[in-house]
Formats: sequence, C-alpha cells, structure tokens
Amino acid sequence: MPDEQKSKFGHLPLSTKGPLECALKGTVLLNHPFFNKGSAFSKEERRDFELSGLLPQGIQSLEQQAHRAYEQYSSRADDLAKNTFLTSMKEQNHVLYFKLLQDHLDEMFSVVYTPTEGDAIQNFSRLFRRPEGCFLNIHDIDRIPHDLSLWGEPEDIDYIVVTDGEEILGIGDQGCGGILISVAKLVLTTLCAGIHPNRVLPVVLDCGTDNERLLNDPLYLGLREKRVRGPQYDKFVDTFIESARKLYPRAYIHFEDFGLDNARRILDKYRDKIPCFNDDVQGTGCVTLAAIMAGLHVSNQKLSDLRMIIFGAGTAGVGVADQVRDAIATERGISKEEASKQIWLIDKPGLLTTGTPLTEAQKPFAKPKEDWTNKPTDLHSIVEAIHPNVLIGTSTVRGAFTEPIIRAMASHTPRPIILPLSNPTRLHEAVPSDLLRWTSGAALVATGSPSDPVRGPWGPGGSEITVRPAECNNSVVFPGVGLGCVLARAARLTDRMLVAAVGAVAGMSPALQGEGEGEEVLPLLPGVDVVRDVSVRVAAEVVRAAVREGVATEEGIPEGREELEEWIREQMWDPVYRPLKLVGMEGASRQARGELRVVGSLDTDGRE
Repeated sequence: MPDEQKSKFGHLPLSTKGPLECALKGTVLLNHPFFNKGSAFSKEERRDFELSGLLPQGIQSLEQQAHRAYEQYSSRADDLAKNTFLTSMKEQNHVLYFKLLQDHLDEMFSVVYTPTEGDAIQNFSRLFRRPEGCFLNIHDIDRIPHDLSLWGEPEDIDYIVVTDGEEILGIGDQGCGGILISVAKLVLTTLCAGIHPNRVLPVVLDCGTDNERLLNDPLYLGLREKRVRGPQYDKFVDTFIESARKLYPRAYIHFEDFGLDNARRILDKYRDKIPCFNDDVQGTGCVTLAAIMAGLHVSNQKLSDLRMIIFGAGTAGVGVADQVRDAIATERGISKEEASKQIWLIDKPGLLTTGTPLTEAQKPFAKPKEDWTNKPTDLHSIVEAIHPNVLIGTSTVRGAFTEPIIRAMASHTPRPIILPLSNPTRLHEAVPSDLLRWTSGAALVATGSPSDPVRGPWGPGGSEITVRPAECNNSVVFPGVGLGCVLARAARLTDRMLVAAVGAVAGMSPALQGEGEGEEVLPLLPGVDVVRDVSVRVAAEVVRAAVREGVATEEGIPEGREELEEWIREQMWDPVYRPLKLVGMEGASRQARGELRVVGSLDTDGRE
C-alpha cells in the first residue's frame, strides 16, 4: 500500500495519495490494466468488487507478483521475446508492469527502449496482437477530429507523443510501425517522470512508407504506398495539431522521429504557438550539451574554449549544434552567428560549406566556401585542421571514429570529449574501449546506448582504473521537461526553459564529484538508476523558468525550491497499488468508470 500520510498537496487533481475510486466490477475490472491488481486484491476488495470466484485464494503483495513476473521474464529466449512479454504485461496491469521495470531498470531499459524496441518496431506487423494508440490516415484527414475525440474529454489527456514513422531510432522509415516509438516514449515518461499512464496518447500519422521491405510484406498493416509529401502532408499535420489542441487544450505535444526534411520545419512552425517539443532536435541537443558542460568542467575548460565537430548533420546533429550554439552565445554574450563559428558540421559530402547543398537548419553552421577551396574536407582532415576538443557522432556510420582520427584529436587536447551517439549500439561511431585505449584513458566518453565499464592501465603510474562511460540518454531530459510543462500547464516551451533543464542535468553529473575513489572514473551524466530524482530536479527548474517567462498558466505553483519539489512529487504517478473505493456508475468520474485510455482485455499469452 502507498504511504497514506496526509500531503499539503493531496487536494490536487493529479495527487496520487489515498483511495482510488472505481465503478468497475468482476471480469471487467480484471481486464482493465489501470485498476487490475491480479492476485493482490485484498479480501475486502474481492468481496466488494465481486472477484472472489474469479481469483485463486492466495493474496499476494506487489513485491511477490513482481518476483514471479521477473522469473517469467527471465525465461524468455531473447530480448525481443522479453520485449513482447513486457508488452503483454502492460496490457493487463500497469502497476505491475512499471513496478517490474522500476525494480530492474538497468537491465530492462534497453529492452523496452533502444536497441530492442527498434527490433520490435521493425517487426510490428508480424508481432501484432492488438492496436495500442491512435492511427491517423493521410487519406482520411476529415476524420482526424472524430478519431482523436475517441480518446477522452478536454481534461483527460496530459501528454501526446506523435510520429510519422519516417526516421525511427537509426533504422529509418518504419511506416505505421512507428506507433511503437510513441508508445515507448510514453512508457519512459511514466517510468522516469511519473506522467500518469492513463492520461497519455500515442499517435502515428500514417503517410505511407518508402521502405520497400514493408511495401512488399503481405503482413504489413499500414498504408501500402509511397510516402505522401508536399501540401497534403502539411495539411495532414496541421489538421492533427489543430484538432489535438481543440480537443485537449492542456496537452503537451511531443514530436518523435520525423524525417530530416520535416522535423525541424514542423517544430519551428509550432513551437511559438503551442507547448511542444521535438526529442530528436531538442532532447538530443539538451542531453548532449549537459554531457559537454560536465566534460568541460572536468577538463577545466569553458564553453568559450569549445571547438566542436559534429559528424552527421541530420536532425539530431543539427539539434545538438543549435543547443550548444545557443549556450555559447548566452555565456559569452555574443550573437548566435558568432557562436556558430565554434562548431563544424560534417556530413556525407564532407564539411558543410556555403557551396554544399544545405537544409535551412544546416545553413547557420556552413563555413565560407572560399576558406576550404582545394582543401580536403573529410573528418580526419578537419580534425587535423581545427584541433577540436569535442567530437560528436550522430552519423549512424559504424566505426567512423578511427584510431588515426582519435589519436590526431588527442594530440592537440589533453582531455578530448568524444560522444559517439548513434543508435542502436551496432551503429556507434566507436566503442568506449577503443576510444580509451587510443587516448591512454584521457578521453571523456558518453555513448548513445548503454556501455559496459572499461578497465585499463590509465591511473597514476599505470595503475588499473575503471572508467564508466556515460549514456547520453534523452530520458534524463525529456521526461522531466514534459513533466514540468504538464504541471505548469505551460503555454509554450521556451529556450530558457530548455537551458534550465540542461543546467539541472549537468548539475547532477557524477563526474562533478571528482574522479571517484582512486580506481574509478565517474560518468559525465547521471544514470537511469536515479532518473526520477533527475526528472524532479529538471521539472522544478522548467516550472521555475516557465513562471519567470510568464508562460505558466497553472495557479498556486509554490515558490520555494523544497515546496516546489514536494508539489511535483505529489503529482507523479507511482507503481503502487492504491486501495480501491467502490462507487456507483452513475455520477462516477470518467476515470472511475474506466474510460481513460482502456487498452483491452487479456491476450492469449497473458501472464500476471
């Protein structure tokens, strides 16, 4: 049972203290994942909710259920099978699902997210059992308001994740299978920041697919045609945004895995009008900037000293460039144009110059063509020419950071900051063990997926030390940013709110505590094991910035830091069984009637 101690914020609509009203009974209750407790229903609840003959006699605790579920999970043959098992569990029992993840977060994070979620998305149509989320069709634009309206009333939805499935997790166009990235991101918002799992909405905008494998797959479930682009696509997105805002005016909209041509364009179009966020542009940029700031602190440098190469000038790479440029401009008190001179972008044609075909997002970082005429512009040559102290990889080119490149970089900077961020793991530009070996342990490393600790003779006098590479994981940023916007009911997400989020994450860097206990080098970023604490800190700073910016619309936001964090924690959903209070169907709230995002009944592979 949860802690029933009275809270000064227990009156808030999103408070998680006290009994949970429920008007459902019998098998309907057992088949509702938000209310279902399985074998953990108390004797009184079994009597009041007509469950006595529907359950075995033994009454178990959530901890016992989680232990059994972990044994079942562990028996699955591979990570994809484990992912499928967890999906089945989520469809039955939200509390048990999130409790299991919370208890084994380090182990399961890569199963519910990258890289295993990428495999699940690629196999969406083959593993399909039942739909989860909202599927919108570009040829039925007029139906969008109606189809979205089926998910609730204006006050029912706090957080929407939407994708068009074009650029998923480094594996490209996955069509309607992209719904699973929307689902996965929302799992992380609940797990990492306590966003209520029955107040969220995953959406896929099905525009077709250019993936020939899917188009030729007889089991593919999406529109079997090439992607629709141009004015019809823009009308599709516009209609979705307008409908979502009209139907759910307090909801925060999170754009995910849109293609390079659309991600930044859509974000720029709406960010000054509605509370929205693009994780590939802003989330990646924020968490990378936090890692850079921590690395610069360790190496006794400042943003003004930064000379950064980004290899891979797509959505993520340019997003990182934007965040770092803005931070440099703020710290140095200079224009963004001047700050961009400290950043070099390299893509397939080589260094991006004014003579290179460029997107609008890339143009601010293009170097003068005349400065590079008749000069080599490959990665190795640029490293030799500009002597960077930060090297970022967002290229999905496996092994791009070769030994000669890294040694050339290390020869000009004592503590090179090297962040191979491409996902999944098989697409990393380099692995930490090589980066540390090639730099004699001097490199400050963070990767886009979890990496094992690396031990080597890099301590004083050649003594053995363990280096723990950070995971540059967006989940330490975007859930807290979203939580702050939801609780503040922010009218917009401003640049200063993002800067506040970055500062909160960087301030919790283990590396700022020093070099560990002599035999260990601590990571640049906090890990997922403390992600809830990080999310509270991030949300608090985002809320404070929203109040200062005048975009917070919620009333009664506390001013003091401790009281604000208490206010935030009170409204975060936790995976605990709250006692159920039986209420009549007539006059019951929509949540009590089980009408908030009902996932469905048990499937054929159901487990408790």
